[in-house]
Amino acid sequence: MKVPLLDLKAQYRTIKDRVLEVTEQIYESQYFILGPQVEALEKKIADYCQTGHAVGVSSGTDALVLSLMAAGIGPGDRVISTPYTFFATTGAIARVGATPVFVDIDPETYNLSPEKLEEAVAAMDEEVLKAVKAIVPVHLYGQCADMEPILEEATAHGWVVIEDAAQAIGAEYKGRRAGSMGDYGCFSFFPSKNLGAFGDGGIVTADDPQVCERLRTLRVHGSKPKYYHQVVGGNFRLDALQAAIVAVKLDYLDGWTTARQNNAARYRGLFESAGLTDRVHLPVEKESRHIYNQFVIRVDAGRDDIRAYLGEQGIGTEVYYPVPMHLQECFSGLGHQAGDFPISEQAANQTLALPIYPELTESQQAYVVEKIGAFFNR
Repeated sequence: MKVPLLDLKAQYRTIKDRVLEVTEQIYESQYFILGPQVEALEKKIADYCQTGHAVGVSSGTDALVLSLMAAGIGPGDRVISTPYTFFATTGAIARVGATPVFVDIDPETYNLSPEKLEEAVAAMDEEVLKAVKAIVPVHLYGQCADMEPILEEATAHGWVVIEDAAQAIGAEYKGRRAGSMGDYGCFSFFPSKNLGAFGDGGIVTADDPQVCERLRTLRVHGSKPKYYHQVVGGNFRLDALQAAIVAVKLDYLDGWTTARQNNAARYRGLFESAGLTDRVHLPVEKESRHIYNQFVIRVDAGRDDIRAYLGEQGIGTEVYYPVPMHLQECFSGLGHQAGDFPISEQAANQTLALPIYPELTESQQAYVVEKIGAFFNR
């Protein structure tokens, strides 16, 4: 049996007619950059994320860069985030000239730990703490970070809060949607996301209309009006084609999320029935709405051997993320070494993502768990 990590062809078959209809309209209009399709998506996303506004951008990475730029973050500033994340989180901080400050993660959710944040702040000397201007909590794998204490810390120190919600559209924390709790919410429409485009795309959410006006100005090279530039921005525009496709898919998102949640529950039952829960650590649901962008298990030893074995059985898996940010070569100048953030390093060495996409069948899930059991019983 073949079980891919993700099957976008299966998803496309369910929405093909609607996608072809809206894309044909764009071909006829020949209006490809920004415009009414982007504006319509911005309104739908703002409503879905329970925010005042949304600004469509070229990618999730650019959503982070643009938010940092709009917040005035630059050289000499420090920005707190987690070392266990996709490169874009830390890369965006570096690209605006700021210095990343890492805080270790919660061992169960893999999100930034409020306790570790408190410890890190207490250990900072006055000059370093004074240079911290923002914090970027990451809602990893589809579950929100523990935002209440993070927001309290940010308020106490006057930090801008930029939520990296690239994997968490529709996730909730105490009834509040991802992207609605900080000053900025950054989302990705990369094709593999729960809400994916047919290419790159992203969006920034915010409640403050002045913030959104600055975002809109910066995404078109800082021009307002056209050809008149008071600030230097970038080319962060969202294509109309991508906006139209994402708008179609948004109508299906809650149904897909429910299917992912059902698949997660089925995995739990299968692992328990197979007697594997003492060898396989399953995802922990701490917050009110986990959308399961990934279903990530953790094993104490042999993760790479398990992955290789599953690949031989036709099962797709992925390692997110094998090298934490503090150990990446390009950030060696920060002076970190192995052991500085042990929980992130443990997650990098022991976690493995299994297929969780909505169209995954019961028999495919049973096969995945059967083969994991077979690995341990060899």
